[in-house]
Amino acid sequence: MLLKADRLTKSFAGTLAVDHVSFALAPGETLALIGHSGCGKTTTLKMLNRLIEPDEGTVTLGGVRAHDMPGHEWRRRIGFVIQNAGLFPHKTVAENVLVTPKLLGWETARQQAKLEALLDMVGLPARDYAGRYPGELSGGQRQRVGLARALAGEPDIVLMDEPFAALDPLTKDGLIADIARMREELGFAAVLVTHDFSEALRLADRIAVMDGGQIVQTGTANELITAPATPAVEDLLAAPRQMAATVGKAFREAGA
Repeated sequence: MLLKADRLTKSFAGTLAVDHVSFALAPGETLALIGHSGCGKTTTLKMLNRLIEPDEGTVTLGGVRAHDMPGHEWRRRIGFVIQNAGLFPHKTVAENVLVTPKLLGWETARQQAKLEALLDMVGLPARDYAGRYPGELSGGQRQRVGLARALAGEPDIVLMDEPFAALDPLTKDGLIADIARMREELGFAAVLVTHDFSEALRLADRIAVMDGGQIVQTGTANELITAPATPAVEDLLAAPRQMAATVGKAFREAGA
């Protein structure tokens, strides 16, 4: 296994946010952590890269335990994509993307080659975008730069925290397609946090449903749809089922 989370637990001000969460991730696999707001999914994700330290439990990546190295070195091994990209506003696109390669001490030629390759992959050619600042980009373009930055250090795993939440449907659809394509080309594993089952359906090999700080069911999308294990899982599936039914009805009425 590439990544293993073992009994991760975290409380805030006496309130249990994550309760003994365990899962494993194989190389190249994508796992979606899905659930309603406050279920503990983002806290779990942040414990994976030590933005939040667990009260109990361990994280292992490539056979190395998280606390066997300094936090900043651990985070350099992991790509991280967040909502609204989180870019440095005073840095150019190139400077934002190359943050980790510079910290890793890469030679200039290697940095430039990586910059050009990644910006091409996310549809923002370096000749047109490398010198721009985040304020000159659309929300979708900023999120694409954030993805390029997460991949710049050639991580084996990328963590994505609601990366599509602030995007319009067409922009989101294009970015999801690009992430799926890049995953195939580059072979990285990923953990995706989302509340949207359709995003998990398109990107994840397995889906872990969280409720009350615990994982209540893990499986493929088909397994969750055909055999939901708890009322929380059924509730999570209710909205996409209703949407599918509504869209289907509209197409039938239109004679499409």
